[in-house]
This record gives sequence, structure tokens and C-alpha cells, in this order.
Amino acid sequence: MQRYLGIRKELKIYISNEDTVDGKPLFEALLTLAKEKGIAGATVLKAVAGMGAHSEIHSFNVWVLKQKVPLIITMIDTEENIKVFLDAAGDMIEEGLVTISDTEVLHYHHPKFGKA
Repeated sequence: MQRYLGIRKELKIYISNEDTVDGKPLFEALLTLAKEKGIAGATVLKAVAGMGAHSEIHSFNVWVLKQKVPLIITMIDTEENIKVFLDAAGDMIEEGLVTISDTEVLHYHHPKFGKA
């Protein structure tokens, strides 16, 4: 079954796997903050390769143990919840790109697992 939830905001935060805040990986700190602020859901995606503002290409190499690769943290929620999250996250992100866009949301679930 599907249920149309309407227009929501999609937040994407582009950072590096090497970015930290208070000695902790930035992506983990942002996920923890998202949970604390009640964000409906968040996903961290690890890129195979990417190029940013410094025009430097970062890519995954199986032979290199420690390497800098791009991460994308994506969240979908109401505009109000996204704004609350960003207000709290502002000081955590030292460098990166943040995008916000409108997105239509459909929620799928199987009836045997109960109401969504």
C-alpha cells in the first residue's frame, strides 16, 4: 500500500569522511543531532569519487587504508523540522555544501506489518 504524504523538504549535506567535530566523525554527530531533533529519517551515502570547490578529485582506492572520500547526508522532513536541525547544526559544519529542495513523498508499506 502507498500513502501520499505531500511536499516535504529534502536536505543534503556534502562533507568528507575525514571531517570531525569534537574528535568524533562529523557524519555521526549530524546523525545523532538529527535523531535528537526528531528528523523523520536520515541516510549517509559514501561516494565512489567526487570533486568539490577546490577542484580536487577524491576517489576510493582499495590499496589505500586511509583516504578522503565524499559523503552525502540526506534527510527528508517538514520545512520546520529541517530549519530546526540546521539551526542546531550550523556550528558543526566547517566546510561543505548544503542544499534544500522540495520533494514529493510517497510512503510504501506492506499491510501485514501494520499501519505506517
